[in-house]
Amino acid sequence: MSRTGVLVVRLAGPLQSWGASSRFTRRTTESAPTKSGVIGLLAAAAGIERGDDTGLGPLAALRFAVRIDQPGTRIWDFHTAHHGVTGASMPLSERFYLADAVFVAAVEGDHSLISGLDKALRAPIYPPYLGRRSCPPAEPVDLGQYEDTTLEDVLASVPWQASAWYRRRPRPPQTLTVLRETTTTEAAESADVLRDQPVSFDAAHRRHALRTIVTTTVPTPIPAGGGSPQGPHDPFAALEALENESA
Repeated sequence: MSRTGVLVVRLAGPLQSWGASSRFTRRTTESAPTKSGVIGLLAAAAGIERGDDTGLGPLAALRFAVRIDQPGTRIWDFHTAHHGVTGASMPLSERFYLADAVFVAAVEGDHSLISGLDKALRAPIYPPYLGRRSCPPAEPVDLGQYEDTTLEDVLASVPWQASAWYRRRPRPPQTLTVLRETTTTEAAESADVLRDQPVSFDAAHRRHALRTIVTTTVPTPIPAGGGSPQGPHDPFAALEALENESA
């Protein structure tokens, strides 16, 4: 029996945009990273070209899930552009983004493939971005790999990755939402369907199939660095820091 592994990534940046149904001049975003977006990130890191459907196949077959650690805020913008050759004005386009969001995404599959992707993320051939090229990550995305485990167990145990300012809120979340692909034993009526299963990234004929998703929750894990999920709150901490600096 072949060994399995889970690769975990932290997706955080000033802006993210994960489209699954964008059309023409209206470019929307889902509320969480899409499988096609994360697989595209991994394919870029591994140097798989857009037209290489054979290279994409093993990545697309990986099982996928994402945990919403910090939902962020949906914002709207519009873009103007001119044709590079004629100079003619192009149609205005609406663009939607998630600002100040943090997600933990994971893929599960063959151990050797997971190990290769982990190495690729640490030295990517093409730089990663959060759904669009205009949305770079705030820091390296790789959180490492786990052996002989499942998506469910990993996303229930990886420390809460929300920003420090978000963790200091008076009422931190007691649970985190997880969106993951269904298993064969789960009832179809409890799942959602999204056209987000990558088939081809070729710019001439991009294709995505339907995939089913279930929404669950996990207790908020202890954040990196220890302590309670919300962290200790000391109203005089800022004053003490200033006194220490002036001493």
